[in-house]
Amino acid sequence: MQAEIRDRPAFANVLVTLEPGESIVAEAGAMATMSASIEMSTRWSGGPMRAILKRIFGGESLFVNEFTTNSGGEVVLTQAVPGDIECLALAGNTLFLQPGAYIASDPDVKLELGWAGWRSFIAGEGLFRLKVRGQGRVWFGAYGGIFQREIGEEYIVDSGHLIAYEPTIQIRVGMAGGIINSFLSGEGIVTRVKGPGRIYMQSRNFSALAAWTNSHLW
Repeated sequence: MQAEIRDRPAFANVLVTLEPGESIVAEAGAMATMSASIEMSTRWSGGPMRAILKRIFGGESLFVNEFTTNSGGEVVLTQAVPGDIECLALAGNTLFLQPGAYIASDPDVKLELGWAGWRSFIAGEGLFRLKVRGQGRVWFGAYGGIFQREIGEEYIVDSGHLIAYEPTIQIRVGMAGGIINSFLSGEGIVTRVKGPGRIYMQSRNFSALAAWTNSHLW
């Protein structure tokens, strides 16, 4: 199976070329176009109970779609927001994805729901995160551009910008500065991460967009 990320970073999409007998799993609603030779089947995302938990606590869809073909063809996958898409090859390791970041994966990649903790909830990242593990590639997207960083000592990320991280990353929530400075500066609550490990961040923030939009509606 060949996959190419196109039109990045602002309007990224994934062109997947399937050979006979190959398949790819994608988030419900991710398909933009596909060849007539491609067959799509829909199933629960990890079974009914896990799917419901992912929907309630992880912000993910109840279902995933699997695209297969007996004669070859192509599928174009995209995301709901304008931004970049990253591909990461898993070799038995694990990656945590924030709600809504998952787009697609190879069939052997496992999708599970992991507990993020109250600190993540306070930081506006949710109580749970999607846990992807196993063998194969996973594609995840962002609002805006994607940039990454190897973390050793403590590093500060503004809430809403962290989209993926390795399980060795420790997360702590705190103020950007003192109480007065934190709120007067507009930064408020930030996420403090500590390694070793790698994190992936997005250059835009949904909450900031919503606040900007609301300020122009009244």
